[in-house]
Order: sequence, then C-alpha cells, then structure tokens
Amino acid sequence: MNRVSFLYEHVPFIFARPLTAPARAATHKPALPRIVVLGLGNLQWGDAGFGMHAIERLKAGWQCASHVEFVAGGTQGLALLPLLESAQRMLVFNSADFGCAPGTLCVREGDEVVRHLHTRPVNLHQMDFADALACAQLKGHYPRELVLIGVQPLAHDAYGTGLGAAVSAQLDPAVEIACRRLRRWHAHPRPLVQPLV
Repeated sequence: MNRVSFLYEHVPFIFARPLTAPARAATHKPALPRIVVLGLGNLQWGDAGFGMHAIERLKAGWQCASHVEFVAGGTQGLALLPLLESAQRMLVFNSADFGCAPGTLCVREGDEVVRHLHTRPVNLHQMDFADALACAQLKGHYPRELVLIGVQPLAHDAYGTGLGAAVSAQLDPAVEIACRRLRRWHAHPRPLVQPLV
C-alpha cells in the first residue's frame, strides 16, 4: 500500500474538508471623535449675541459629517457640562474681551480658552461657561481639542440693539475660520445647496 492510499483509507477527513482561505478578522471601524460646534451668547444684549448669530450662520449655510453637532448654547453655562464631557473636539463661537479694537476677530486654543474666559469675562454666561470647562477638566472628561473663535465686542450690554456693524461684519469670516478647522478635523463641511426661488 502506497502512502497516498493509506491516507485515503485511514484519514479520509483530510481530503474531505474543503480547502478555504483563512477567515478574515472582523473589521470594526473605530468610532469617529464627536465634534461639537457651540454658539454662546444672548441675542437680546447687543454684541453679546455674536456666538448665537455665528452658529446660526454656520447651520444655515453648511452641513458636516454625522459625528458633528451644531449647538446653540445661549446662556446655559454650567448646564452645558454634559455636552463638554461628551465631545472629543469642540469649537466655540462667543464674544470675548481680547483687549483689541471692537470687531477684531481672535482665535484661542486649548488651556488659553479657559484662562482667557476666566480672566477677562464680559458677562455672566461667559463666567458660567468657563466654570463648566474647569469642572470638566477636574472630572477628566474634557475635549482634547478646544478652539474659541471670538470677536471683541463694542456694546455687550445694550439691551435689544442686536449686533453692531463692526461685529456683524465678522460673522462670515468667523464661519470661514470654523470651516477650515472642521476640515482639519475631517468633519467634511460642505455648503448647503440653496433652493431656487
């Protein structure tokens, strides 16, 4: 009996089993980091409403990937803590005192944001948001990337006046800066198609 016959007779299962390629390991795409774009401010108090106008301008003209959320945070302050804890990246629109000429657009990042909001507050909601950021840091649930896009206000306490001309002129530039950052974060911002009238 030759070797091949012996194998067929005594270990037939070797030849009966189909020869298949090794099963591919299941591929699980990692969850995309949650990105929050947040607008802060009070629409009723002059230039203090800049952040709210900016987030509305962004929402009206742009859309992003599904892991990006646009939030009009208003003056909620500490109530925004759960949002801060859930975001891996956060971009914030707000009016802030940068010590510049009114209407100047400025960008701050990382720890500079908390430090700036605490040391140069222009209103109560800004202080409350700074406290929420500090609390999130203490709890260890904090955006790993945080960016503030702010404008120097002229009148942040003029009730019912809306944005001044110098601040209003910075809405589109602020949205452009936000979109550039969102592209860096692979959020894929793209213009909304406006319906034909």
